[in-house]
Amino acid sequence: MFKDCEADSHLRQTWSEFCDKLKDAGELIFRDTAPPTPLDRATGLRYIARNISLALAFELENKDPLHPEFTTIFNPIRKQGGDNSDALYMIAPINGRDSFRVTGNRGSATYLAISLIQRGASPYGGPAAQIMYGDELARDSDGGFELLVSPEEHAGNWLKSTPETYRLTIRQFFGDWEHEEPITPRIENLSRHEPLPLLTPESVSESLVSAADWLKFSTTFWADMLDLWQAQPNTFLSWRDLDDTAVDATPGGTPLICYWKVKKGEALVVRVTPPERCTFFNLEFGSYWFETLDYRYRHCALNSHSVVLEDDGSLSVLVAHEDPGFANWLEPAGHEEGYLTLRWMGVLDGPRPETQLVKASDLRSVLPVDAKRATAEDRVRMLEKQKRGLIRRFRTLG
Repeated sequence: MFKDCEADSHLRQTWSEFCDKLKDAGELIFRDTAPPTPLDRATGLRYIARNISLALAFELENKDPLHPEFTTIFNPIRKQGGDNSDALYMIAPINGRDSFRVTGNRGSATYLAISLIQRGASPYGGPAAQIMYGDELARDSDGGFELLVSPEEHAGNWLKSTPETYRLTIRQFFGDWEHEEPITPRIENLSRHEPLPLLTPESVSESLVSAADWLKFSTTFWADMLDLWQAQPNTFLSWRDLDDTAVDATPGGTPLICYWKVKKGEALVVRVTPPERCTFFNLEFGSYWFETLDYRYRHCALNSHSVVLEDDGSLSVLVAHEDPGFANWLEPAGHEEGYLTLRWMGVLDGPRPETQLVKASDLRSVLPVDAKRATAEDRVRMLEKQKRGLIRRFRTLG
């Protein structure tokens, strides 16, 4: 019964505080800049609910640098902050005092970056202090590797930590979803081998309250950020054009973000010629809530492997509510506004796409006469390939 344990009153109060903070976080969906449609409101509420598990992963389940593990933070049903439909993100808590060893197989993702992160103003910390890219990671003939993270220098694969270091982040981008394999990392603390401490009422209470605070902070942070782009719709702008906040952004590329607004009966044409020196590019397409649309079941994921270029090497991407019958279609899934990010990887200052908002019925007249087309059968095959690729990347959902 209640009060049979001396911690009962404290734990009951903790749970009440946790639930009250979650309730308060849900008010985000009614902010003035959020689209006032049933679909966007429902998407926003789901967004808040989905990210409770992310907050718990950060603040409750995997926060001990003495016993670090890798956590997959985003997947098809848990997203925020302009997630990437081509990506697999992994994080592990570390500190800047101890030595850590990461072992595993590199896999074959088109892009790989291992970053040491310091605390900062964003929910994911500040910019990367140390980075090792996939082509810099020494490995054996089977793809196996060992990486040391420590304040002291080591031979071989090594990243230097500092007193401000608090997390290790692994980013992977997949071009050919069906055939590229993800990294399989394992991490261990080499400096200390203390037994895992028992859970206490104080520790779980602190973590639950921190998780609820992180949920509100993170979802509000990204909504505030995207509002900067919302003020200049259908225009591609870089992060540094609008904000100087130092965040844990993807290293080695130039992200250009466009807040798209396309009503029913309209279409947005995005035109650009990819630079020859670009090692990989992709387009991330999502709603006002800065999360990608459902790339399991929607045509909302394009990259340099899957796009169809015109004969002159240019790229035309179409945002339209109905299938236009042309290649490179992004499907809004009922939304009339959201975000579109174009990433040029390996290019520090890539070209900015031009956009043209037209009537959907006028699309044929503004596209090249020989513009690449796609049939209904092509669309079915595309989604089938996406599903097979996602199983390879995430193994299971969740």
